[in-house]
Amino acid sequence: MIYGGLFDSNSKQKRMDELDKIMKEDNFWNDKRKSETVISEYNYLKKLLEETSNLKEEIEFHNDSLGNSELESDESNWALDEYKNLGQRLDELELQILLSGQYDKNDAVLEIHSGAGGTEACDWANMLYRMYTRWCEKKGYKIEVIDEQPGTEVGIKSVSLIVKGLNAFGYLQGEKGIHRLVRISPFDSNSRRHTSFAAVEVTPVIDDDADLEIDEKDIRVDVYRSSGAGGQGVNTTDSAVRITHLPTKIIVTCQNERSQIQNKEKCMQILKSKLLKIKAEEKEAEMKELKGELKEINFGSQIRSYVMCPYTLVKDHRTNAEDVNVSKVLDGDIDLFIKEYLKEK
Repeated sequence: MIYGGLFDSNSKQKRMDELDKIMKEDNFWNDKRKSETVISEYNYLKKLLEETSNLKEEIEFHNDSLGNSELESDESNWALDEYKNLGQRLDELELQILLSGQYDKNDAVLEIHSGAGGTEACDWANMLYRMYTRWCEKKGYKIEVIDEQPGTEVGIKSVSLIVKGLNAFGYLQGEKGIHRLVRISPFDSNSRRHTSFAAVEVTPVIDDDADLEIDEKDIRVDVYRSSGAGGQGVNTTDSAVRITHLPTKIIVTCQNERSQIQNKEKCMQILKSKLLKIKAEEKEAEMKELKGELKEINFGSQIRSYVMCPYTLVKDHRTNAEDVNVSKVLDGDIDLFIKEYLKEK
């Protein structure tokens, strides 16, 4: 388990020593964003090592306590309760240790797109938007909405947001795919059951200075007027930016910054992140082929169903993780599915 090959405290301590040297450099504070990233990783590793050490000591203490035949009944029950609590903490620590991918610790770009079905699909996309927003609030992550296209009547056609916080991409990476909702439609006067689909895309936010050059000939930049709810704060200039990467057909939009220049910079950062992720996936697929792994990767497959009628069940089709409390899941309680995906991965 944690004290076996899964958790290598020596490598974690070595990484902390490297970060400590970086923090002591004279020019450390010249780039505030990078400085904060280094400090955040250092504090995360420090907390991880401390929690591991504390858990090990507490587990050994309670092992000795449970083995003491002279314990009174209430003392024995207390020890068992504490042991269960340690098990829960151990599960949470194990989940954090599973986040060891190249970009797992990065911020994430989360995109939600409604599927076919008009009003139903737009409402479902908005429900997913709320689910992820509530999950982020519980995790203490910050959200920056960079583009939002409202539905014609209700909900949203699409939304793009940056989730900011350590391990945001690591936790959310498994949410990528098609999400399916089955329910009695609140928009159907005959109260018939409807099935709606929405697509979720998750990309790590990668540093601006990452080793990737984008040829200006490969992109098309379109500007348009920002859309919004109206009022004094609405932007009435053509400051919204849409960038299309011609070779890959990737489209990135941003309209929530104050100027066209800022929107373009944000678009380029996200485009670079998407292109670097594609390169990483291509390299991973190549390595799997060399190793003889023939499992097909299909990013368009349905990953999870949320059934509200004729029974209630949320089921992940990759891990078979299930929860009958659909309302709780849609209120942001998705840790079960995140954990099971990371273990399967």
